[in-house]
Amino acid sequence: MPPLLLAALSGGVVALLLTLFGGGGSVLAVPLLLYVVGVADPHVAIGVAAAGVALNALTALAGHARARRVRWPCATLFAVTGAAGAWAGSSLAKAIDGRQLLLFFAIAMAAVGVSMLRPRTVVVRPEPRLSLAMSPRVGAAGVGVGSAAGFFGIGGGFLIVPGLMASTGMSLATAQATSLLSVAAFGATTAGNYALSGWVDAGLVGAMAVGGLIGTLAGLPLARRLGSNAALGRTLFAGLILIVAAYVALRAATGA
Repeated sequence: MPPLLLAALSGGVVALLLTLFGGGGSVLAVPLLLYVVGVADPHVAIGVAAAGVALNALTALAGHARARRVRWPCATLFAVTGAAGAWAGSSLAKAIDGRQLLLFFAIAMAAVGVSMLRPRTVVVRPEPRLSLAMSPRVGAAGVGVGSAAGFFGIGGGFLIVPGLMASTGMSLATAQATSLLSVAAFGATTAGNYALSGWVDAGLVGAMAVGGLIGTLAGLPLARRLGSNAALGRTLFAGLILIVAAYVALRAATGA
């Protein structure tokens, strides 16, 4: 099967899972690019995946923005400071051997899987307004989370959401919507940094984007049907991520 078609199918799978479970699916993009599409260089896989994550996040952000769920001042400060961190983190990752980088990536995947297993508590609280006193906390959290996202080549939503909640006091639902600007910014920054080294394949990015659009459209009606089974589905999906993380670590450790 042609690599571009495999990339489109991979993008569809990632977007479908993101639509169904609201996060975590993007970490599967790198393993799919490596072991399904056949990308040989882990750096290329991470660069392409980061670009795809950014595009998917922008699509989701548009929907939340229309619904006025995004707290733009907090989102902008977190994204801008975090983009600087993402550039530094991705620059460090570029200097690391591909096999070693995959071991770090497997650790990040495991962290995403574990975070998805944790129960989510919905807390109703007044939504914050960015203040001068709050700004240093938001900026520092952005730099820290952005650095991790850039190093691992992931959107970092599982870190951005708690980072926003801790630094601003916003609710989970608002943080999830607001985080998408940072996910897009961190992914775009990481992809741009990798592109400077020739590690982003525009054809693969385009194919994944097309597949992602189809996967999102297919996932919307399925997400509405999940209903009470959503928690079980999320648990099973987290288990899948943990299994894939172990597989990536094994392949990287053995040089397979």
